[in-house]
Amino acid sequence: MKVIVSWSGGKDSCLSLYRALNDGFEPVCLLNIATRAGEGFRVHGLNPKIIVDQAKALELPIVQRTASWESYEQVFKEAVEEIKCRLGAEGVVFGDIFLEEHKHWTIRVCEELGVKAFSPLYGEDEERLMMEFLDAGFKAMIVCVKLDKLPEEYHTLVLDGPIFKKRIEVLEGRIEHIPRGYAVFNIHGWRLAEKRFGD
Repeated sequence: MKVIVSWSGGKDSCLSLYRALNDGFEPVCLLNIATRAGEGFRVHGLNPKIIVDQAKALELPIVQRTASWESYEQVFKEAVEEIKCRLGAEGVVFGDIFLEEHKHWTIRVCEELGVKAFSPLYGEDEERLMMEFLDAGFKAMIVCVKLDKLPEEYHTLVLDGPIFKKRIEVLEGRIEHIPRGYAVFNIHGWRLAEKRFGD
């Protein structure tokens, strides 16, 4: 089945992609929606351009859109409809683990669009998922934390792994505070690099 992968750039969406590939799904593209943070649009506090380079490292097409929290659903629907018509996608893969409200949202929205929603990680133990991610050979860094909810709420950026054709090398960055009580590692410099021997 041809699927779209809802992509944040972090470990959960990446492990969902990995499982989807292992289960025989055919990802036709990644779908990433950047939301407003301060004066610009960010993905978990990150420059959206680094997400585009992730897609290059994976050798997968990416559709990237920007949205406010209020317009998110409409932007998501329009993007999925476009990809469905252009690339023949029949489903969307999500990286949700435990947010029941969001899982209901994914099912409802996908039903309205005539595609199937898949959440391959949902309901599983987070620690076991982390071990599966690391044991598979993925590498990631923490890039965003909710300061009043440490260590429960944090976001990552995947830099390399078994499905990456190149790796992301972070060259420069600094910790910054953004609205709603988050601290982010704002990456200012990075490059796509050849994988090291044994990666």
